[in-house]
Amino acid sequence: MYATPSHLPDAARKNVSAALLALLADGLDLHSQIKVAHWNVRGPQFAALHPLFETFAVSLAGHTDTIAERAVTLGSLAKGTVRHVAATSRIPEYPQETTRDLDHVALLADRIEAFLKSLRGARAVAEKEVDTDTVDLLTGVISEFEKFGWFLRASLS
Repeated sequence: MYATPSHLPDAARKNVSAALLALLADGLDLHSQIKVAHWNVRGPQFAALHPLFETFAVSLAGHTDTIAERAVTLGSLAKGTVRHVAATSRIPEYPQETTRDLDHVALLADRIEAFLKSLRGARAVAEKEVDTDTVDLLTGVISEFEKFGWFLRASLS
């Protein structure tokens, strides 16, 4: 950890940064999985799902950038290479041979739920360390991804 203008004690910065970096790996992994679904989706729902998946990917890319920058602001180094993400992500592997539209929907819904679990865990760390800025950041991401998960689950009903 390096010195920053953060008002948080060093131990709090370290704990929050560690949670953010784990979340960053999960987010980068989920982004790549969403892109796999976007590229490979086939079936009657293609016209609706192809752009929807791209919307999810674009949104997530912005959020992962903000998460990485928050960790750096707290004094950490952002780690996000493909090899690092593969070694540390908590998101289940995506079966890349999947093509059917509703199969992708179900797979992404499950992975968004896993990402939401990671988001809530990181937010709990930030709450414990009284890092209201990180709590606010993560609450916004949670709200958006709860909506995305609902979009997917509603497609399966």
